[in-house]
Amino acid sequence: MFTGIITDIGTIDRIEALADTRIVVRTAYDMATVDLGASISCSGICLTVIDKGPGWFAADVSGETISRTAQGQWSAGRRLNLERALKVGDELGGHIVTGHVDGIGEIASVTDEGGSKRVVIKAGPEIAPYIAIKGSITLDGVSLTVNSIEDVGGGVLIGINIIPHTAAVTTFDSIAPGQPINIEIDVLARYLQRMEHYRAKA
Repeated sequence: MFTGIITDIGTIDRIEALADTRIVVRTAYDMATVDLGASISCSGICLTVIDKGPGWFAADVSGETISRTAQGQWSAGRRLNLERALKVGDELGGHIVTGHVDGIGEIASVTDEGGSKRVVIKAGPEIAPYIAIKGSITLDGVSLTVNSIEDVGGGVLIGINIIPHTAAVTTFDSIAPGQPINIEIDVLARYLQRMEHYRAKA
């Protein structure tokens, strides 16, 4: 379980082709305080630490995960938004994030708006029912607030604002149109939609 508050930007140092794809990630985390088997969110995907050393950790990425995450996510040199798992008693500064990607969106536009960046993401119809204005959304592991919604043919346009601090401490400093992005909907919206589904069938 995570909060969507990024605490480091890691970089994939290398890829090892084993039974699954193994990534070795460079990080500023003190890996002496991270146990083998611990979970780390890597741009919104919950991965398990299977090996580690000073300034790096390794994790296996299954074919299923690769097929459901943003294209180009798992390549050497790729920067990743990192967050360690939430501990009981930690401050919940963002919102509840599971590290499970619900869909892949695409950056439709990036424009300056005051000191912030206004970003519009195009997502498919599988995401549209779960998005609400002023609700929470996770993009590449970052907890953000939905500022606008526009239903369009075959999907939805989601507007968010990225303040300078968020850009500085995440990979969003280089966000650009056409870029694929991992989307996780609010877990509460997921459960409410499921409840509504069964209520409609009753």
